[in-house]
Amino acid sequence: MARYKQTRIARRLEGYILANGLREHPAQKALRAATARMPMGGMQIGAPQGALMALLAQAIGARRCIEIGVFTGYSALSVALALPPDGRIVACDVSEDLTAVGRRFWARAGVAGKIELRLGPAVDTVNALLEAGEAGRFDFAFIDADKTNYDAYYEGCLKLLRPGGLVAVDNVLWGGSVADPKRNDADTRAIKRLNAKIRKDERVTMCLVPISDGVTLALKR
Repeated sequence: MARYKQTRIARRLEGYILANGLREHPAQKALRAATARMPMGGMQIGAPQGALMALLAQAIGARRCIEIGVFTGYSALSVALALPPDGRIVACDVSEDLTAVGRRFWARAGVAGKIELRLGPAVDTVNALLEAGEAGRFDFAFIDADKTNYDAYYEGCLKLLRPGGLVAVDNVLWGGSVADPKRNDADTRAIKRLNAKIRKDERVTMCLVPISDGVTLALKR
């Protein structure tokens, strides 16, 4: 979710990137347009971020993925399109109405069968997967949900990932608030803590990528 206002130059560059820097399925374009018309449309990730995630999932040979926070489903759609025919995503969210928007476009793109939507608190879903013996059986994870639970999501996803699996954490710049000492709300504090934790976490190789609102990539060792 991008939380900053773009300059005129940035808007021109965004148009150029969309036209020349990535490839979108027609269903992706249609979903982006539908989401942009919604009151909370700014929460959806941008097309460049979706393209990056899809490329990374393909690069590591991902087949089993988990997504924490679906919103209207653009990120799940982007990754699903990059997965092989037997690839699957467990998509976790609490909103039936918002995810219903994405489900229409997942079907339009022919990837609905790759996405298993689980409605309910994501912590419960992750714990259920771990209790079912799924630790170490996932390849890729994307975290983009309530920020105060980010640490729990990160720890749960690390347990689910195999060595060499990748977790992508969204909104780690939080509109620049992470660099503002005056911002001390619960969401900002949670993101700052996780950023500092991942920076020192010897279980992963990490890099913060300043795309959109910031994405931290952590490769499990």
